[in-house]
Amino acid sequence: MLSRVAENLYWMARYIERAEDTARLINVSSHLMLDMPYRQPLGWAAMVDITGGAEVFETLYDEPNDRNVVQFLCADRRYSGSILSALAQARENLRTTRDVVPREVWEEINQLYMTASAHADAGLGPGRRERFLKLVIRGCQTLIGLIEGTLSYGGSRTFMMLGRQLERADMITRIIDVRSANLLQRDSDEIRPFEHLQWMSVLKSLTAYQMYRQHVRCRVRATDVLRFLVQDSLFPRSVSRSLKDSIRALRSLPRHERALATATLVLADVAEADVRALVRSPEALHDFIDVLQQGFAELHTAIARTYFPTLDDLGDGELLAASDQA
Repeated sequence: MLSRVAENLYWMARYIERAEDTARLINVSSHLMLDMPYRQPLGWAAMVDITGGAEVFETLYDEPNDRNVVQFLCADRRYSGSILSALAQARENLRTTRDVVPREVWEEINQLYMTASAHADAGLGPGRRERFLKLVIRGCQTLIGLIEGTLSYGGSRTFMMLGRQLERADMITRIIDVRSANLLQRDSDEIRPFEHLQWMSVLKSLTAYQMYRQHVRCRVRATDVLRFLVQDSLFPRSVSRSLKDSIRALRSLPRHERALATATLVLADVAEADVRALVRSPEALHDFIDVLQQGFAELHTAIARTYFPTLDDLGDGELLAASDQA
């Protein structure tokens, strides 16, 4: 497989996962805010922070209110992390490499982008917003199902798996990091009675609530939620499971030593984390998330330099060999 094709498939999967996770986050957070007290620290700005788009948002909008944040995260094509931008980039990455996947996959991603664009252009008021978000979530799930059910086990599937799992792990840690700034405050009498609702929203943002109740079998508590989302090896949307699936995918590729070593080190950090101590100290949890984020960045760099090299990374001879073997 050419490295260009592998890179396009890798990024296509990342963008699809980004669009779905962002849609889930907005949908769940919108419902959460209806249940919270009027004066509470968790607002629309938190969603912008989770996606890492605060600086861009400040240059485009005056204030982080309902209308502006929804428009920014859902339909603003000037922001590369918006849902429409992610779908557009996923579509473009697959358009140039669609001969390596079943035709139905290309047709589905093309249809999803066109339909989502039409909905966004018609406006995203409270009623239309929920329909738009459900459309995106269902479309992304359909795409993943088509890929899982129709694509042969080989290079194409492997690079899509790597992209999807790395993006998923990244989004999980972003949600935990931003939300924990409020969730772990113990000195706020106003917010304490609503902590369980916020932890439930974290779980629901990752479609983890029902599986949490089945596996943990107790009420929603900070320590149990963090352990489940970070260290559970069975839940598909935990950090641990995402890293293990990435490691399995890497082992099927040639020249995987550097990327595999990086992924293994990050997984070790996850497995050895003292969740109880992290819950007691929001600062320690933030530092731990930073370590994981750096690990994900290093893993991406290792994958890119090994399988998507540029002339700056390799000499001409090495670049040709890498392109042939990717």
